[in-house]
Amino acid sequence: MAMIRRPFGSTRVSVSAIGQGTWRMGESRGAEKEEIAALRLGIELGLTHIDTAEMYGDGGAERVVGRAVAGRRAEVFIATKVLPKNASYAGTLRACENSLRRLGTDYVDLYLLHWWSGTHPIGETMKAMEEMVRRGLVRFIGVSNFDVGELKATQAALTRERLASNQVLYHLRDRGIEKKILPYCEAHGIAVVGYTPLARGGFLRGVVAEIAKRCGRTPRQVALNFLTRRPSLFTIPKASRPEHVRENAAALDFALSPEDLKAIDAAS
Repeated sequence: MAMIRRPFGSTRVSVSAIGQGTWRMGESRGAEKEEIAALRLGIELGLTHIDTAEMYGDGGAERVVGRAVAGRRAEVFIATKVLPKNASYAGTLRACENSLRRLGTDYVDLYLLHWWSGTHPIGETMKAMEEMVRRGLVRFIGVSNFDVGELKATQAALTRERLASNQVLYHLRDRGIEKKILPYCEAHGIAVVGYTPLARGGFLRGVVAEIAKRCGRTPRQVALNFLTRRPSLFTIPKASRPEHVRENAAALDFALSPEDLKAIDAAS
């Protein structure tokens, strides 16, 4: 079964519901071969949304991604991020250009402010983001770890572009975004990308394990299925081992019943 793709927020661009995270990649030269192979396998299996950041491995993760997508750039949706400390107008432009160089591409699909910056005004950062869209260096603008108030301030700062996404912590033991952030994003056409979806693996026992057994799936697959159960939701699990990549890629090859969803909801 092919990976489910869905419109990415207001962009209407079709993006894989499950992608690939790269945190901790690019930190060890000895692991690069396996990391590149894992990312390439993921692309082949439809996990074409690849998320990285300038801070991951101090740029090392971007270099790994660049090598993994070489010759396949048109097949993937690449997201990367600027650190808050670098998010002045000139600093954002410079950070993006450095990321493009490490990625070996002339544009990224999505460029994110990694956290709210207490140093640089959001208007300054968004002005730079819009300038990069104008230059063709960036297709869409996003943010990460933003609450509703910060999302509103970001939207108010944009003059030509719309905010495409908010990347947030989201796993079965931390569903806090469902109270305010997720409803707000859904009302405003902002895609919600959950990171670290398989954190604190204790939740994979109990109800989740029972459902997995009944469905002939793994607990990890049930968790990823639940965390992408709404059209606005995307997730980016990291996997460096081929068996985990294949497991992630098959996480939407089955449907959780309404009863399953209620049981997981109650348990988590």
